[in-house]
Amino acid sequence: MRRHIYAMDNCETVQLSQLADTSTHKAILEEVRRIFLYHYPARYFRAVNRTYRNVKKLYGGEIRGYKACNTDYHNISHVLDILLTTIRLVDGYNSENIPFPVHLTINLLNAALLHDTGYIQEERDNEGTGAKYTPYHVERGVEFLKKNHEAFGITSDAVTLMAELIRCTGFMVKAEKLKFSSPEEKFAGCILGTADLLGQMSDRRYLEKLIFLYYEFKEAGMKGFNTEFDLIRKTIDFYDMTKKRFAETYLNAYMYAQPHFRTRFAVDRNLYMEAIDRHIRYLYKIIQDDSTNFRYKLKRGNWIHTYPRTESR
Repeated sequence: MRRHIYAMDNCETVQLSQLADTSTHKAILEEVRRIFLYHYPARYFRAVNRTYRNVKKLYGGEIRGYKACNTDYHNISHVLDILLTTIRLVDGYNSENIPFPVHLTINLLNAALLHDTGYIQEERDNEGTGAKYTPYHVERGVEFLKKNHEAFGITSDAVTLMAELIRCTGFMVKAEKLKFSSPEEKFAGCILGTADLLGQMSDRRYLEKLIFLYYEFKEAGMKGFNTEFDLIRKTIDFYDMTKKRFAETYLNAYMYAQPHFRTRFAVDRNLYMEAIDRHIRYLYKIIQDDSTNFRYKLKRGNWIHTYPRTESR
C-alpha cells in the first residue's frame, strides 16, 4: 500500500487548501473515501456513503417533515469540512497506533455527518431559522439521530455511541463525563470534537464566514455580541480557549493531523494549526486598524460586501 498520495513540491510553502480538491461535496467525499481505504476494505464505506446521501437530502429539504437548511454558517459545506477533518485525524491516529476498529470509524464518520442536524427546522416550525437552536443544537441533533436512525440506515446498536460522539462537539461539554465503553471510543469522541473546531477555523474563508456566525448568534440571543465587530474581536479569545480545550478536554487529538500530512503528502507540519494561526494574525491586524470598516479588510468572497444584513462597526 502506498505510504502517501504524492510528495508536494516546495512543501515549506504548502497550505491546507492545496492538498485536495474540495471544490464540490462529491470531491470531498471522494477524498474521505480515499483516506478511509488506507485502513479498511471498500465495502465498509457504503454505510458512510448512505448516510452522506441522506444528509444531503436533509439539508436540501428533501426529507419529509423537515425544512431545508437555512443557516448560512452551519450548512452542508461545514458538515463536509468536518467529515474530511475527522478522517484525516483518524488516519493520523491509525498510522501511529493500533487502528480503530472499522465499525468505530464508521460510527465516527456518520456522527460527523449528523453532528449539526440540530440546526434543521421541522416543517411545522415557521418562526425564524434554525439558528435559534444554537444553544441546544447538540441535544437536538442527538434527538434527531434517535428519531431517524432507521430511516438513515443506522442500527439501534450504533445510536448510543453516536449520541455520545455528537455530544463531544458541544463546546462546554466535558468529554470525561460522557459514557463511553472504552478508551478508544472516548478518543474517537475527542477526534470529532477537535475536528469540529479545526475544520471550521482553518477554512480559507473563516474570517468572512464569521459574519454569518454573528447573525446566527444574534437570532439565538447569544449574549456579548452586539455588533459584527464584537464577534471578530472576541474570536481571538475564543481561539485561546480552543487551544486549551484541545489539550485538556480533547486529549491533544489535533496533533494527529501532522502524521496524516507527513505520511500522505510528505509535509511534516500541522497544516490545520498553521491555517488557524494565519487567521488569528490577520485578525490582530484588523482590530488594530480602525481606518476603515473591518469588512473592507475581508477579501475572500465578494459576497462579504453585499451580504444584506449589514451593520456598521
